[in-house]
Parts: sequence; structure tokens; C-alpha cells
Amino acid sequence: MKLHTRQLTCAAIVGAAYAVLSIFGSVFGITYGPIQCRFSEALCVLPFLMPETAWGLGVGCLIANLLSPYGILDIVVGSAATLLAALLTARCKKKWLAPLLEQVYAPLPPVAANMVLVGLVLAYEQAGTSAAFWPTYAFNALTVGAGEIVACYGLGMLLLWRLEKSKALQNYLQNR
Repeated sequence: MKLHTRQLTCAAIVGAAYAVLSIFGSVFGITYGPIQCRFSEALCVLPFLMPETAWGLGVGCLIANLLSPYGILDIVVGSAATLLAALLTARCKKKWLAPLLEQVYAPLPPVAANMVLVGLVLAYEQAGTSAAFWPTYAFNALTVGAGEIVACYGLGMLLLWRLEKSKALQNYLQNR
């Protein structure tokens, strides 16, 4: 996909917003850890409308994860989870989905990717390869997944519905 200056700028703004919202959430202790709800994850629905924002989200998550207490594993795997989720969300607007179902599926990739991958990182950091790994993974996957549902299906769907009605967004989409 060839990106123009306007699209790169949009991706950069979304990435910066993701990083700032994540860092802001860390002040309240909800950005990192087994029980987390990143407000920034609501932005992960944006590739549904603007696929060019997927890479911006990946970079924004990478920047935010540089502050993670879980180190390099979270920096790499956590950031990859967000990038993968964003790229999959961009593919939700395809002909094989019924138009009404497209929006419902848009938040699903971030929920699933973070639940599985971030759950694994947290479980490994907490239990290593001991016998406690799988119960710890189940707990972390459940709590990360719950936070993702709140962020992506709660805040993200609200964002998606409002943006689709925005004249400014319609203008942007026509002039890309």
C-alpha cells in the first residue's frame, strides 16, 4: 500500500495519541499489568475506517511499551500484538462480511490478539515455565481480555460510530 503525506501524517497522529493515552493511563496504574484497561486501545478500531493508521498504532504501542515493567518481552510481543490486531481490523471491512456485522467484528482482533499474546507475556513474567504457568495464563488472558472488551467494544465502538457520522472524516476519506 502506497501512503501519501496526508495518510502518513494521520498514522503518526494516531500513533502519538496512542502513546500519550497509554502513558496517561499509567498514572492511574491501568496501562501495564495483569489488570489493565488502556484507553488507547479504543483507537485500535481506527484501521476499520482508515487502514493507514495500523502502522501508527504499532509504533505508538512500541513507544508506550518502552515504559513497561515487563521489559523487552512486552516491548516486542505486546507491540506486535497491537500491530497484528490493527492490520486484522483493517481487513474487517471486506465484502465477505455483512455490512451490519463489519463494525461488530472491528474490535475483535485487538481483544483476541492482546488476550492471547499479552496474557502469555504476563504469565511468563509471573510464573516462568513452572507448573503455575497455565493457571496464571488463564487469569491474565481473562483480565487482559476484559480490559480490551471495555476499551475496544465500549470506547472503541462509540468512537467508530461517531467518526462514521463525522463530516470531517468523510472529507478526509474522499481526499486521501
